[in-house]
Amino acid sequence: MTIALERPKKTKSAEIRERLGYPIIDTDVHTQEFQPAFLDYLEQVGGTAIAERFQEHLPGSSRSKWFQQSWEERRLYRTTRPPFWTRPTSDVLNLATISLPKLLHERLQEAGTDFAVVYPNLATMGPHIGYEEMRRAVCRAANTYHAEIFRPYSDRLTPIATIPMHTPEEAIEELEYAVKVLGLKAIQIPGHIRRPIPAFEKYGEEVANEAIWIDTFGLDSKYDYDPFWAKCVELKVVPTTHSSGMGWINRRSISNYQYNHIGHFAAAGEALCKSLFFGGVTHRFPTLKFAFLEGGSAWGASLYADLIWHWDTRNKDHLLENNNPDNINREELLEYFVRYGGELVHNRVEQLGSGLGFHGSNELITTDNPGNLDEFEVAGVKGPEDVRERFLKHFYFGTESDDTRVAHAFNRKANPYGDRIKAFLGSDSGHWDVPDITAVAANAYSMVERNIITEEDLQYFLSIHPLELYTSLNRDFFKGTAVEKAADEFLARKN
Repeated sequence: MTIALERPKKTKSAEIRERLGYPIIDTDVHTQEFQPAFLDYLEQVGGTAIAERFQEHLPGSSRSKWFQQSWEERRLYRTTRPPFWTRPTSDVLNLATISLPKLLHERLQEAGTDFAVVYPNLATMGPHIGYEEMRRAVCRAANTYHAEIFRPYSDRLTPIATIPMHTPEEAIEELEYAVKVLGLKAIQIPGHIRRPIPAFEKYGEEVANEAIWIDTFGLDSKYDYDPFWAKCVELKVVPTTHSSGMGWINRRSISNYQYNHIGHFAAAGEALCKSLFFGGVTHRFPTLKFAFLEGGSAWGASLYADLIWHWDTRNKDHLLENNNPDNINREELLEYFVRYGGELVHNRVEQLGSGLGFHGSNELITTDNPGNLDEFEVAGVKGPEDVRERFLKHFYFGTESDDTRVAHAFNRKANPYGDRIKAFLGSDSGHWDVPDITAVAANAYSMVERNIITEEDLQYFLSIHPLELYTSLNRDFFKGTAVEKAADEFLARKN
């Protein structure tokens, strides 16, 4: 029996693309591995035992811990509620599209998209596997599998290489293999590594697995990741991240996935972004840019404004001038308490201390032991214009085509210095929230039609920002692709 596979002649998204006159670049198209084929790759890389063990620990499957537990066990362990199926099932064409590179390549133009960066399913979760041997085998197998199956379609599709980051050495080894051997040119790193708090490891593995801290590779990291960032610059690849914050303290509902899901990508992205900024990574590597996928861009606009505000109100000079206990005129302070304190302070004014309440009674908080008062020092910030330099020019924010909060990124009246935050299209197509890839461009253009963003903003969102990001280190990133001419013209205008 042969099934007729009918397809629309021209979608609204394709019509919009024709009218725009510039390329649309989607930086986050999700795909799903064909399981039997991937397991062949994993067995070749890691052996039969690793392949079998991997199948027993697939996240989100019926073998997931939550699905196996009773409600009593879920309450006892506070097991995070995972999602029900996250793949589109109401339209077989869209379901098939996310697994078959040839079909995805063919349908991309129906979506009005000229070029897409592909984020495979296993590639986003592989670096978070706790067992080193399995983690490294899954990442190597995923990179090899995707490099090979997408190679014939490189004019419109490029898959990311997934890079494990538990140590800088591990990261560098896989990065070099992915770029030099497999020829991959886009990468993804995990946004964080869960590490046990050393003081609790003595209580055994079960406690250590829960008493954890989040290592974000910059500020206060366990390792110095500068050799890895340097290798990214050397190999001309831009680190991107697509990590989850589900299961964190305030995203640990045992019954409601939506509660856990809302905001979790943004939370994980913000943790990494602040770490890179305050840890001085964007100061020490002035040409290196980073992208955060699927969390939207509103948090980026908020963080940018917050950093400027914190500099203005808590820089070192401001603290010493306005918050230093040594500056208090005690005689004048006592006079106010005597004159206005009444019964509240009667016969107890001598117990006033510094006037800072319980906070000031802590003798450890003194000008002799303040910690580093210049918390912007490592970031190389001497003034608000440096915040702009270290943040705005380095960070890009993947945003879904129907996320109207992108208006915050392009609100030049509200953003410091009248800037645009570098939001760009990361559709997340292939997941439950974007079941139809052909709706992406139409969704994005509807924000212009509804006066949420301008036509100029839309071009930055769909084309200029992704071109800027991916050519920042590698001017040949789009060579041989459907957008090569547009990329060359963009680079010529920049020069």
